[in-house]
Amino acid sequence: MMLMLPLLAAASVAADTPALGPGARNPILPGYFADPSIVHAEGEWFVYATVDPWGGDTLALWRSRDLRDWTLTTPAWPTKRAATSPTSNDSRVWAPSVVRAHGRYWMYVSVGSEIWVGSAPHPGGPWRDATRGRPLIPGNFRPGYHMIDAEAFVDDDGQAYLYWGSGLNWVNGRCFAVRLKPDMVSFDGAPIDVTPAHYFEAPFMFKRDGVYFLTYSWGNTTTDSYQVRYAVGSSPLGPFHEPEDRPILATDRARGIVSPGHHAVFRAGDEDFILYHRQSLPYAPGGDVRRQVAVDRLVVRGDRIDPVAASNQGADVPGTAARRARTAITPAAITASRADPAHAAALAGDDNHATSWRSTRAGTLVLDLGRRQRVTRLVLRPGAPTVPTRLGVDVSDDAVTWRPIAPVRAVSGSPVTIVVDRAVRLLRVTLPDGGEIIEADAEPVHE
Repeated sequence: MMLMLPLLAAASVAADTPALGPGARNPILPGYFADPSIVHAEGEWFVYATVDPWGGDTLALWRSRDLRDWTLTTPAWPTKRAATSPTSNDSRVWAPSVVRAHGRYWMYVSVGSEIWVGSAPHPGGPWRDATRGRPLIPGNFRPGYHMIDAEAFVDDDGQAYLYWGSGLNWVNGRCFAVRLKPDMVSFDGAPIDVTPAHYFEAPFMFKRDGVYFLTYSWGNTTTDSYQVRYAVGSSPLGPFHEPEDRPILATDRARGIVSPGHHAVFRAGDEDFILYHRQSLPYAPGGDVRRQVAVDRLVVRGDRIDPVAASNQGADVPGTAARRARTAITPAAITASRADPAHAAALAGDDNHATSWRSTRAGTLVLDLGRRQRVTRLVLRPGAPTVPTRLGVDVSDDAVTWRPIAPVRAVSGSPVTIVVDRAVRLLRVTLPDGGEIIEADAEPVHE
């Protein structure tokens, strides 16, 4: 069981928004990710996501059995180098969609401004290119539009469909759709334009009680205008119409929720949920795009979708943990040699992935366990787990004499685990180049 080190006074947080309070379950992932797709298989959750800002050379794949404690892995496919063509541009790997069909898993993913397809026997991989080194939808397939954001949908009869498309310069988005052949990489007929009103990008299709819901994003993800809307139809290829002129998920500054969108809808038990990204806090218009992934309940009534009550507490997805494991250990403190008010040291121990300790220069983070006791491991969740962060760890009983247990080295991934296996009172994490720690936990030995 992990010891969650208590936070210092919450007043040290500059922004007075509920999203920055201790124990908030949204965002669910530690770090900055976007465009999520989700699969549940063999008791495990798999979330595939874009690495912010604007994609990476690979995708992020997060795995969890309780939707609370996540482990990051990096699929060997796709990569920017392995999935490229003469019609690719400089954009990287982003916007994955994963579905199960015909006994396998299929990933439709944007690399540059075109669509590639991979397949795997298991949601964890291994993933392999399914189109023999060429894109399913090249970048010049429909000049004037972005060939990105592909989402597959498998109907009740096993027939699969594909939806994709975005606009240029945040205007004029178009949604294209096509029936797929059983091989999942060939078109069964010509693609058609099914664009509804208020569509820009990120289509996602689902079906409830015979009604087809085409959901999508509208607005600009770099501002506070991004939102989720929907249209309905009696066929997976439309026509689609918006039954009402309003978003189902939009900015709510009072709750610290800015520009939610590019979502996936999934079912757990007999309830629907929406997984989506939103801007990280504190939100700085015009700055780097750093988004975080959240989940909330979705309510469908006939051919209508209720406005989503976007939250910071998250949704009670059946079978998942309300919070990460904690121990009733002596209250402790987290301090740092350097921090700004919006990224104070205490925020590395508040059980909230929206907050973190951040230092732009060399800094140290000290965890005080309150008394000398045996600790097995130190578990860190960096803010940028897909790139190397240099850090080292020392221990002490008196804050005067420090003993190194992990020399400074470059680490990546999440969580980062440092073996302690000794009795200590103080743990000090040194980041010689600066960096960000979203959560820091110590695992004690229970005697």
